[in-house]
Amino acid sequence: MNLLWREAILSFKRTRALSALSVTTIAFALFVTGLFGLVALNLRGAIRDVAERVEVVAFVYRGTTSQALTVAMQDIAAFPEVLDVNYVSEDDALKRAKQELVEFQKAYQDLEVNPLPPSLEITLKPEYRDAVHAGLVAERLQGFDFVEDVRYGRDWVQRLDTLRNLAGLVGLAIGLAFALVSVVIIGVTIRMTVLQRAREIQIMRLVGATDWFIRGPFLLEGALKGLLGGAVALVLCAAVLGVFKANGIGMGIGGFHYFGFGQVLLLMLFGVALGFGGSLVSVGRHLKNV
Repeated sequence: MNLLWREAILSFKRTRALSALSVTTIAFALFVTGLFGLVALNLRGAIRDVAERVEVVAFVYRGTTSQALTVAMQDIAAFPEVLDVNYVSEDDALKRAKQELVEFQKAYQDLEVNPLPPSLEITLKPEYRDAVHAGLVAERLQGFDFVEDVRYGRDWVQRLDTLRNLAGLVGLAIGLAFALVSVVIIGVTIRMTVLQRAREIQIMRLVGATDWFIRGPFLLEGALKGLLGGAVALVLCAAVLGVFKANGIGMGIGGFHYFGFGQVLLLMLFGVALGFGGSLVSVGRHLKNV
């Protein structure tokens, strides 16, 4: 193992310019992948923030007794999809409307009778904030005698589901495309290193070195280059995010967020895997032709 480390480090020193080029190429390939990952991460976060507004509202008949409402709220809270149930009285509904609908404040002041009915606002658990589960909850609510109407913005929730699914599919497709490009680029740079040391490999073959003994330093070197490239890519991603934050971009949607520890580790391991895989393929092809 010490021999592998020594040979890998010596290879870095002997081919400094090519090693720097390899690390830079890997870094930029992973940088592009990382940037897309940041976009996907923040897009998913924005969709999650919007999804928090998904709720089912059941309008109840005026005069419904508080006892009936209390029992019903307990039953609704027991639904597996429900996170919370909140009762909104007529007065609370009017007060909220005056605060949120400023353009109609004058109209509300001239009212002699409050036209807004009381309601039950049902908040769904995060995993159930979609059109299907919201519709199921709405159907169950229609079964209560005191419920006059149930609304959950079906069209809006369906559009949110479509956006969420589309973002996932596009994210997967572009992520795989960038990963494939990264593998090709890394393979080419490692191939250049292998060709530069072709004579050394031939001599090692002549003295009886096995293929895996020859591959070892190259594989370790590729993994190290992938690790360094991943670290540089993370720094570049952080710098881009810092520029966005410094210019106030994204503040209106809750601000941009950086990768968590697990995602940073995953990108680093992805870089190592790409470097290792690129070296394995390039050295394997060369050894077959020697």
